[in-house]
Amino acid sequence: METIKKQEAPNWVKAVNAYNIYLSQNLLGGPKVIKTAWVINLHKFLTVFVVGLFMILFNNYSTTAWVYLALHGTYGFCWLLKHIAFRDTRWESRATFGGAVCLFLFLAAYWIAPYLLISDALGADRPAPSNWFLAFCIALFVLGLTIMIASDCQKNFTLKYRQGLITDGMFKHVRHPNYLGEMMLYASFALLVQHWIPWVVLAYWWITVFLVNMLMIESSLSRYPEWESYKARTGRLFPWRWL
Repeated sequence: METIKKQEAPNWVKAVNAYNIYLSQNLLGGPKVIKTAWVINLHKFLTVFVVGLFMILFNNYSTTAWVYLALHGTYGFCWLLKHIAFRDTRWESRATFGGAVCLFLFLAAYWIAPYLLISDALGADRPAPSNWFLAFCIALFVLGLTIMIASDCQKNFTLKYRQGLITDGMFKHVRHPNYLGEMMLYASFALLVQHWIPWVVLAYWWITVFLVNMLMIESSLSRYPEWESYKARTGRLFPWRWL
């Protein structure tokens, strides 16, 4: 396939990407024997038990707590099913022990949201979410999970049989639908908590990891001749031109 010289990612993107790789894969040096996937999958597997433990410790069995347990816990197991069915090669990279521990601790920041929701950290007199709000969070989660898994599935099996730029299906109007779906489902968790702290955690991940990864991917894809026309008719996360 004909290729052209790719467009370099901005310097700040390359710097943050290198910093992320150091923290999650090379921290403290030493042999790289731990797969990144093992660390991520362990976090996903433990989430349902961590949230359940919070419910037991704080004796909180409210409807909101159960809904959060169902959503975040289900997401963890859906991630594991996705890993079994079609693995993302990015997570096959290996890390040092220090890098693996650092990555797990950063992922554990996602557990701040259920802690705030289930403990009395936000005040026992805080009003419970209304039924319509719970329904909205559930709908946002389901839609986000569907978009993420469908996009990852299409990407995996398309590239398995044909290398190149993917411009149809889930990628027809949005260049990174998998990231969009994951952001939507995590947003549903933060909305349930109704506090600003989970949004700070998400902002850190979305800017330093998600955005950086998207820009690095776009830099790589810019080597294809059809990239410019594809970029012109799509949005990075939202189908603005289609709308």
